[in-house]
Amino acid sequence: MSATNSPIHFRTAVFLFLAMIFTVGSALGFQYIGGYLPCKLCLEQRYPYYAGIPLMALAVASSSLKWPASLTRLLLALGGLLMLVGLGLAVFHAGVEWKFWAGPTDCTAVSMSITTDAGNLLKDMNAIHPPACDTAALRVLGLSFAGWNAIASLILMIVAFRGAVKA
Repeated sequence: MSATNSPIHFRTAVFLFLAMIFTVGSALGFQYIGGYLPCKLCLEQRYPYYAGIPLMALAVASSSLKWPASLTRLLLALGGLLMLVGLGLAVFHAGVEWKFWAGPTDCTAVSMSITTDAGNLLKDMNAIHPPACDTAALRVLGLSFAGWNAIASLILMIVAFRGAVKA
């Protein structure tokens, strides 16, 4: 293995950094622009991305600043592990949606819109019904958000691990 970073390390880190931003940014867009409230499992699927984005930013810095290649490879491998966790979370959630297995009993959304009118607080709270984890909010080409996240996590995991072992 090479002691210096190769262009593949840099390209892999940049790709993962941007792809993770795009993936979690899309989820946030569907939530805040599209109005799709996430359930508890939806929110948990974002954690690997929240950890992975700064990690991949560090991998970009490591490869571009000519830090040891072993550090860049380690960061890419850690990104791959995060995406493996993300894949597991997404597959679990998709399985809950398809009723293959039961989800958590406390599976309700924890992020709801907040009223600014105290007089309507109780009315607003009663009007909001958080989504259940076993119901897909939207399906595109037969896949829910969790299903698409499983595909994204799998691809990003493969890219990260491949980049980590390339010379």
